[in-house]
Formats: sequence, structure tokens, C-alpha cells
Amino acid sequence: METIYEIQRIKQVVQEIEFKKYAITSPQDIARVASDWIGNEDREVFLVVCLNQKNSVVAIHRCHIGAIDQATVNPREVFKSAILNNSTSAIAVSHNHPGVGAHSLRLDPSEADIHITNKLMQAGETLSIPLLDHVIVGENPYQFFSFRQEGYIE
Repeated sequence: METIYEIQRIKQVVQEIEFKKYAITSPQDIARVASDWIGNEDREVFLVVCLNQKNSVVAIHRCHIGAIDQATVNPREVFKSAILNNSTSAIAVSHNHPGVGAHSLRLDPSEADIHITNKLMQAGETLSIPLLDHVIVGENPYQFFSFRQEGYIE
């Protein structure tokens, strides 16, 4: 006989914080949340914002921390936090471009950003957890790039 393992519990480590709950109704809302959390990081950070049926934020997850100019993102890790937090409506994702606002760096998406957005849309369709938007932010919450606004997400 071979040994197999029964998974009895999948645990996530949760830190409760004070956070005003409100509905995400626009890319500006996502940019504001993301800028508060990752806008001034010194390397790229990929953030997952988990939403409930009313598009209220139920959890925020720093999914990946990368280098100054890239963060490797795996759809499996992105949707894990959504599933564990019963994010049944949708998710929004965001990542930062370090130094935007202080230097001449831009918020335009790279080919890798476009590629991962497409992969997340496909995974979300499969899991019935749609990708609401992918927003690139810098330090200024009023400057951002929204994949939905720019037509990459329908």
C-alpha cells in the first residue's frame, strides 16, 4: 500500500486591521486602496483585493513581492486568497511601479503585465470569480493605469 495524505485544513495567517469597508465602484477606488497599501514600496508588489457580492472589500492580500521592476505572479496564488476568503463576487488586482511620482517612470503596462492579466481573466472564468480590474499604481492615488478603462478587460 502507498501512503496518501488527507488534507484536513488549509490555513491562512490573518492580521485584522481597521479598514473602512466600502464598495469598489470604479478603478479610482481600486487605485486608492492599492496606493495606500503598496504605492510607496521600493519593489513591485502584487496585491489582491477580495470582494463580496456587494463589491465590498473583505480581504487584501500581498500576493507577490518582486524586484524593482518585476514581480512573478502565479494565478494559483492570486485565487487562493479569494477562495479562502469567500470572495464570491470578484477580485481586483493591482501592482505598483516603484518610484513613479519621484522619477520619470511610467504606469504603462509591460508585456508581462498584459500576459498575467489575460491569464487571470481565464482563471477567473474557470473558477467563476471574475477579474474586475487590474490597476497599476504609483505613490499618487490619482495617477493609475486601469486595464478595464483601457479596454484590456471587458
